[in-house]
Amino acid sequence: MILPRLRAAALATSALLVLAATPASAAGEADAVPKGAAVTVLKASKYCFGNIVEVSGIVMPRDEQQVRPDRFGLKVAEVKADPGDTVTAGQVLARLTDGANVINLTAPVAGTISASSAIVGAPASGKDALFSIIAKSEYDLVGMVPTRDIAKLKTEQTARLKISGAGEMDGKVRMIAPTIEPNSQLGHVFVAISSNPRLLVNSSGRAQIKTGQSCGVAVPLTAILYSTAGTVVQVVRGGRVETRRVETGLMSAGQVEIRDGIQEGDIVVARAGALLREGDPVRPVGASADAK
Repeated sequence: MILPRLRAAALATSALLVLAATPASAAGEADAVPKGAAVTVLKASKYCFGNIVEVSGIVMPRDEQQVRPDRFGLKVAEVKADPGDTVTAGQVLARLTDGANVINLTAPVAGTISASSAIVGAPASGKDALFSIIAKSEYDLVGMVPTRDIAKLKTEQTARLKISGAGEMDGKVRMIAPTIEPNSQLGHVFVAISSNPRLLVNSSGRAQIKTGQSCGVAVPLTAILYSTAGTVVQVVRGGRVETRRVETGLMSAGQVEIRDGIQEGDIVVARAGALLREGDPVRPVGASADAK
């Protein structure tokens, strides 16, 4: 009877030791999981950026026609059109007289009258133009481009323009000048304005010409931290912060191309900050469990 009792006591003691050790082990495992501030994270993903050449310039008529009488000795009898009017080909702009006969001065092309010097009673000679017409109401943004960007440009490339006083509109590269200015080393580019709103000649404008496309890993601008150590992105790995130096590239719509430093799928802190440092424990929010 004594032996069985001793065995039972030994078994009970072993069970108590196991139960006592289990919470300590669980606590040790819990301590191994980093605990820290909750941070919003996201995955670095692929994004396609447009390669852009920016151009500043002024609005100019693509083709401007001068309208004048074909002989001398005439006077203006009546003015039928004013600057700013839209006219059709063949429309009467003014009536001229030589004292005995009335002669109609007509528009050679359809378009917008940009200037007029016609005054009733004033002489109308074949020397000076009475009207200037912007043919077909077509305009170009004429800008200057650095030599390094000239090689990137081709006709028919699409552009997005912003014209002072007229807002935004689409356009295309129509022509690239074959020469450059020797002193400034800038070349002319002519961007055809696709729409035909009532534009003001000599208005300033800017064009963003899309010359190509580059696809690569990208993160939001807010995920990038600029410091004395360089440009960095904070990555979460194993529940802790890793600071990665990165090489940035193009930027568009709040996204920044990362050419080196992180890979697609890396978990990054959505809003990088100086308060987070290398090795800090964090609790990622908003990404997959891979960050934990």
